Amino acid sequence: MDEITERHNAKMKKIKAARDKMMETKTEEKGLIMVHTGPGKGKSSSGFGMIMRCIAHGMPCAVVQFIKGNWDTGEKTFLRDRFAQECRFFVSGEGFTWETQDRERDIAAAQNGWRIAKEQILDPEIQFVLLDEINIALRYDYLDIDEVVDFLMTEKPAMTHVVLTGRNAKPELIEAADLVTEMSLVKHPFKDLGVKAQKGVEF
Repeated sequence: MDEITERHNAKMKKIKAARDKMMETKTEEKGLIMVHTGPGKGKSSSGFGMIMRCIAHGMPCAVVQFIKGNWDTGEKTFLRDRFAQECRFFVSGEGFTWETQDRERDIAAAQNGWRIAKEQILDPEIQFVLLDEINIALRYDYLDIDEVVDFLMTEKPAMTHVVLTGRNAKPELIEAADLVTEMSLVKHPFKDLGVKAQKGVEF
């Protein structure tokens, strides 16, 4: 065994020992409140990746999609056509706010989505709920942030996971969450290159 390999193996043994020691202290399990926010791409994509994991693990799950409306997304078609039994899929929005241009209708749609979301979160059969683009509804005050946070903190079942996606997550939600990921924007083909949204990438 050469010197480089020996040094590498010794380093990996140290790392493994430290990690094993750390893992001994990580014994708690709980349903997490998770937030995916930020200006970069990948917030919804990450949430739907988690939905795929849940299906693979036999965990009943639900998606409540805010704002996007009847936009024909691949994830909606995929889940409704192939995994309707494993994952319930609800659409509450009527389209992006700049398309609807009707605040009262947007508020009504968001409120209906939140009603459905609460039902899914409280359903003892459901273990994981994705609230896709709810941060947009919260940003425009279509939903009351205090009501949403209070529900998640006091009424969400202890072992139910909830993911909330969308840019500009409110500080109250970030404070309440167990896990917060901010997607940063480095380069985007739509903004930087004039490339339109494409199947399989954006929807």
